[in-house]
Amino acid sequence: MPEIPPRKSLMNPELRRRGIYLLPNLLTTAALFAGFYAIVQAMTGRFEHAAVAIFVAMVFDGLDGRVARLTRTQSAFGAEYDSLSDMVSFGAAPALIVFEWAMKGMGKWGWIAAFVYCAGAALRLARFNTNIGVVDKRYFQGLPSPAAAALVAGFVWIVNDLNIPGAEVRWYAFALALFCGITMVSTLRYWSGKDINLRRSVPFMVLPVIVLGYVLVSSYPPGVLFGLFLCYALSGYIMAAVQWRRRGKPVARTD
Repeated sequence: MPEIPPRKSLMNPELRRRGIYLLPNLLTTAALFAGFYAIVQAMTGRFEHAAVAIFVAMVFDGLDGRVARLTRTQSAFGAEYDSLSDMVSFGAAPALIVFEWAMKGMGKWGWIAAFVYCAGAALRLARFNTNIGVVDKRYFQGLPSPAAAALVAGFVWIVNDLNIPGAEVRWYAFALALFCGITMVSTLRYWSGKDINLRRSVPFMVLPVIVLGYVLVSSYPPGVLFGLFLCYALSGYIMAAVQWRRRGKPVARTD
């Protein structure tokens, strides 16, 4: 009688890697839902709700990767799913929101600017996926698509909060969409924050700073968030200018 091979245990690491981990992918699905919800709200004219939904998608997008790393549940499926979710939430959704809100009456110029943003997000995500393990993890190459989406959504949110119709600021929205689309595909360096270790002890003063940050954001969310992400978007240009100036300085002679 032939010997029956032993049954493989479900705890086998090879089998576990082929599975789909529930927790990080639930968070990715929540980010995808928030992006889809933002599109629906923009189509019905609720632009403030659409802008807030983009920021909600950012929160879930930031959590899924960190949860996967902390629980050691990274997978190839999760990485691909996250990229597809990002394309909807931070690529298509912001482009549609800003087009419907401000650039709809600009004719071809409006949809061209929206497409430049959308294409920039797609190219940025594709380049990010192909450069994993090649570039310095401390820095992103080009403006991250969530930050670009937050910049667009923050602008829509703050202008809408001031009761200014989108049509009155359409050229500002046009310039912002082009700026974000071009900056996403640039080679500028942006701090990634991936060198922060959440399991490491920190000085006590870090906690009051975090509390102060929450207070500032809660005091006027649209203005503070837009200002923060505008500074982050400009930081890449500032870093590039500083590096260019240092390279251009002549070396002092010592003889």
